[in-house]
Amino acid sequence: MAQQNKDTVQVQNGLALSEFKGYEDWQSVAPSHTDSTNVIRLILANPAMINAYKAGSPGNGKPFPDGSKIAKILWEQRKITDPPFSGNAPDTVPGKLTELEFIEKDSKRFPDTHGWGFAAFKYDAATDKLAPVTSTDRPPQVNDAKCGASCHAMAASTDYIFTAYPRR
Repeated sequence: MAQQNKDTVQVQNGLALSEFKGYEDWQSVAPSHTDSTNVIRLILANPAMINAYKAGSPGNGKPFPDGSKIAKILWEQRKITDPPFSGNAPDTVPGKLTELEFIEKDSKRFPDTHGWGFAAFKYDAATDKLAPVTSTDRPPQVNDAKCGASCHAMAASTDYIFTAYPRR
């Protein structure tokens, strides 16, 4: 893959992808699948967030600490039927990269969104570039650091994070 614009792309008034350097090597939290979209997400977290998860956050009553970061890699779903473990039903695996999403806890920088900043970048395979997701994309998003705050409001009891760290 050619060099992407990872050092320069950012959302308005907020997060830049360069703030998440090395996300590709972070530990996985869990996969995520939404029936209404044709994507598979892999949710990754930086060491600060993984340590907080392992210490019991947010279930232990402690919020995630500032410096906690999440990366979500989104791919189109692809069905495969030829591996021996598929049996009679096709398996769903990642296909083409579609989007990267990021969340960062910084209470001073993002006080009006419960300390969390958000960014979503759509991937264009033709140019091998990323651009902020906009209100004309599906799903539509305002392309600033508050873009995920309203959606994450329903997860207030888990410090605005939906995905738990499942037993391994």
